[in-house]
Amino acid sequence: MHFLSFRATTLLQLTFLTVYGAKWTYIGPDGQHHWSKQYPYCGAAFQSPVDFMPELLRFNSTLRPIEVHNYNLSPSEQLTLRNSGHSIQMSLPPKMYISSLPYRYTAAQLHFHWGTSITPAGSEHMVNTKQYAAEMHVVHFNSDKYSNMAMAIDKSDGLAVLGVLIEIGEFNPAFEQFLMFINGVKYRNQRVRVPGFNIRALLPARLDEYYRYDGSLTTPPCYPSVLWTVFRDHVTISHKQFMTLATSLYSSHAQDSVPLPMNGNFRKTQPADSRVILVSFKEGRGLHSTLTFTSPQMRKQIVQQLLAGDLADLADEGLYQLLPSGSERLRAGKRKEQENQLSETPAKSKQQTLNPSLSKKSQANRTVGKSQLAEDVLCYISLQQRVSKQLKQPHTESQLVHALRDAVFPQSPGQNRQRVSKQLKQPHTESQLVHALRDAVFPELNLKSYLDCKSDLAIPTIRHILHERPTEEDLELDHSLTKALMNGKKTSTAIKKRVPATNHGGVSPVTVPRKPPNLGYPHPWLLPMEWED
Repeated sequence: MHFLSFRATTLLQLTFLTVYGAKWTYIGPDGQHHWSKQYPYCGAAFQSPVDFMPELLRFNSTLRPIEVHNYNLSPSEQLTLRNSGHSIQMSLPPKMYISSLPYRYTAAQLHFHWGTSITPAGSEHMVNTKQYAAEMHVVHFNSDKYSNMAMAIDKSDGLAVLGVLIEIGEFNPAFEQFLMFINGVKYRNQRVRVPGFNIRALLPARLDEYYRYDGSLTTPPCYPSVLWTVFRDHVTISHKQFMTLATSLYSSHAQDSVPLPMNGNFRKTQPADSRVILVSFKEGRGLHSTLTFTSPQMRKQIVQQLLAGDLADLADEGLYQLLPSGSERLRAGKRKEQENQLSETPAKSKQQTLNPSLSKKSQANRTVGKSQLAEDVLCYISLQQRVSKQLKQPHTESQLVHALRDAVFPQSPGQNRQRVSKQLKQPHTESQLVHALRDAVFPELNLKSYLDCKSDLAIPTIRHILHERPTEEDLELDHSLTKALMNGKKTSTAIKKRVPATNHGGVSPVTVPRKPPNLGYPHPWLLPMEWED
């Protein structure tokens, strides 16, 4: 966790405060590379879209076909088509819902992303580097737990989005049902009424083959609150229909002197962050060679053993093979700063808004129940508001740091103060503020996603779990880890480069220590430990 000097107070206020009215675009000074200035989650963990690369795919035989209900609307039902300034968006009635997910998700709206007339490649998700002409998103919110879209948008289980990839090909009569009204929404904030039609016809014929993963909104504020389902089969629209979409709309208001065309409104793909992509289909090329995944029961057992400190049993049973190793997860050339990770992760591990099952209990009673994880939801807005509230009060430089620490990590121990003081002596950049937020939420999101079989268990999360053991073991662990990492640093001279991110979360890049000779375990945190049963 990075902390700030007093002179960065104003910057922190701007960064952590949710500014719904802030201007953003896809290119230029307010473009997607700068979104995290006003919306820090846009630079944080579990972001979307992603590229469905073959090595990320895992077949899951338990994935059920998507079941849509009440998608065939009567022409008497009026829908609202509007120009949001970033896309065209159509409202959907609350009687529409999908039921094949852990909760009932009620439809709210659908919208589109597309390329340009010159470059008809504008889908947000990609399949093995292939980008389609456009993409449709049908957005639903968790109506079992939240009363409306606004209440659900910042919760980790709040949203479910159906993604449809669109290619140029045959004419699509279903799309013509709203494209015929597009001239009524040429400019920003314009609206027009559209008669209801069969929304199901906008989806592919097969709803049983799809990609599934945990991700985020693809536009600010980029909350990582979306369960994504992107269908394997694409749909087609004609070249004329695509050109209508790509050339008829403007991001500017009708009264603006310089009209700004609306096209190329797609976000670039984001890092995998240890996530895997579950797929409901087994046949076909491009799937990972091992079309299986570790069962939820086995994953729960692994986490329980980590929580209880049964590292010897973990090794004896061979379960360590299911955890990320330095050689597998942190490839050569990736990097330095594991000593920074060592000093910072204890603070991260105290952020417990999502998983109270990780709080200090007796070892015998420590469990991670999926029901608990389902009920205890990380609220991203409240995290930002707690920080902002602290900043509104007069404070000294020291109080600022303590306020930030206490807001993000309510149970942060006093031993972190020396690390905080050390951080204050160094300048901090805006990107480090974003990294701080990423580091705060990544272990929680990764653990929840891991137990749902949609992520690998990342090293930062393992450390997050291990630091919940009793104080004596916590200190012994840190001592042994430090020793192992220092030995690895001495024996490895090739790994010195730094990169902005890793494949397993938003923590600082780390050094890959070489495995000490004559030891059979590839995990740095397990190597030097001599745990007794």
